[in-house]
Amino acid sequence: MKFRPCIDIHNGKVKQIVGGSLKDTGNQADENFVSEQNADFYANLYKKRGLKGGHIILLNAVDSEYYEATKKQAMLALSEYPGGLQIGGGITDENAMEYIKAGASHVIVTSYVFKDGAIAYDKLEKISKLVGKDHLVLDISCRKKDGKYYVVTDRWQNFTDVEVNAELFYKLAEFCDEFLIHAVDVEGKAKGIEVDVAKILGELDNITVTYAGGIGSLEDLEDLKNMANGKVDFTVGSALDIFGGVLDFERIASYE
Repeated sequence: MKFRPCIDIHNGKVKQIVGGSLKDTGNQADENFVSEQNADFYANLYKKRGLKGGHIILLNAVDSEYYEATKKQAMLALSEYPGGLQIGGGITDENAMEYIKAGASHVIVTSYVFKDGAIAYDKLEKISKLVGKDHLVLDISCRKKDGKYYVVTDRWQNFTDVEVNAELFYKLAEFCDEFLIHAVDVEGKAKGIEVDVAKILGELDNITVTYAGGIGSLEDLEDLKNMANGKVDFTVGSALDIFGGVLDFERIASYE
């Protein structure tokens, strides 16, 4: 169980937002923190600390007026730390190799694969072969509905009919190297993990998973370790002091 850092970019700025607040209309989101630093500043910080496998997330839609500014920031980060960071947000078969060539270790895919409420296995197989299984991460962003968790897409705004359970992970693991899990309803709130999601992850064996959502204290990390049986890596955003929070970055970076 190790720390995976993050760089979330929205409207051309490194930010920490409340996940469930993101709206394409008007490029809106409830902000916890807006950095005065460019994305390469954080990439350099992670590189110096020897932290690998973190993720860059582009939070604007491709048709947003801010998309190019957001992409520019992402490219700055990749050039600063080639091979050290993954990237997600609007990844398709048409642009995936651009990011790999720019230095991304992996591309992270959600909406391209989860289309029209279901899993588009033809697209999943296509992008897995394109970049190579070892360079693909599937983002299983999920929200609760009717007592169960379902994959959500399009920057967490739309529910699919794909239920999140252990069977899903084993089925999809054939095509990818890792999973990134966003527990969207607690994302950016730093008020505790989504316990039931952590329990699902604790059922998995020999699958690499990074959990994101709600971690705001060392106690939350212990809860995640206990609920997920120590099987998952984790990311912390809004709660870190480098993003305006209270948790010491160096302490979290060395957590085991």
